[in-house]
Amino acid sequence: MSVNAWGGALADELLAWLPSSEADVVCLQEVTRTPGLAGWTRFSDGERSLPQRATLLDDVRGVLPQHQAFFVTSDSGPVYDEAGRSHRQDFGVATLIGEDLPVVGVDSAFVHGHFADHVEWAVSDRPRVALAVQTVDRVADRPVWVVQVHGLRDPLGKADTPARRRQAERLADLVRRIRGSKDLVVVCGDFNVLPDSETFSVLADLGLTDLVGVADTRTSRYRKSVRHASYLLVSDLAAVERFEILAEPEVSDHRALILDI
Repeated sequence: MSVNAWGGALADELLAWLPSSEADVVCLQEVTRTPGLAGWTRFSDGERSLPQRATLLDDVRGVLPQHQAFFVTSDSGPVYDEAGRSHRQDFGVATLIGEDLPVVGVDSAFVHGHFADHVEWAVSDRPRVALAVQTVDRVADRPVWVVQVHGLRDPLGKADTPARRRQAERLADLVRRIRGSKDLVVVCGDFNVLPDSETFSVLADLGLTDLVGVADTRTSRYRKSVRHASYLLVSDLAAVERFEILAEPEVSDHRALILDI
């Protein structure tokens, strides 16, 4: 399962749903970690102001206590508690693997920029990181890499740019570096691109096929007209038993992507 968790803005809905989803692998983007703080914070980047969970990572681990959790920070910056006090928040992606699955490999790479510790959050050009976790499909006796990414946000829109081309190439470099000849590879996340992006051509050169296409991946919480953001690709279509884009429940401004292999 993959979903942009929106910093936990809909934490009650997300945390209630996650255990019932029965997902063996949970990939979350926009995950927060604020050392020494719990509860709610306020995030602002000069363009948007959003409520966030202080430590969404711990919140999720609390409802999935048997899952193995891996978190990578892309950048850090200030958030404010209810009294207006400033705290340092880590922002990134988290992958949680069910207790019945062995974790046999972990890797990550920045696909845009490098780690930044912001005095104030930037509106654009923030660093982005991809996280890869390898497990084993014991039924098929096959290694599986699950790679997730939160793609570059550009206030001008989701059209291709040179930065997004480089992002796709860095993501492809990560996949190329980690995959073995027998591995099944799943790549998922909030790519922040359009369905006709050259990103998919770059990944197609690795044998990865997108399952989302032009489908709507946004919920009613998202007010803009462009409804494309999240994608999921696989290296072997024959391994896919079910793929679904969940319109309900709404646990974010993104719809969750569900894959059974």
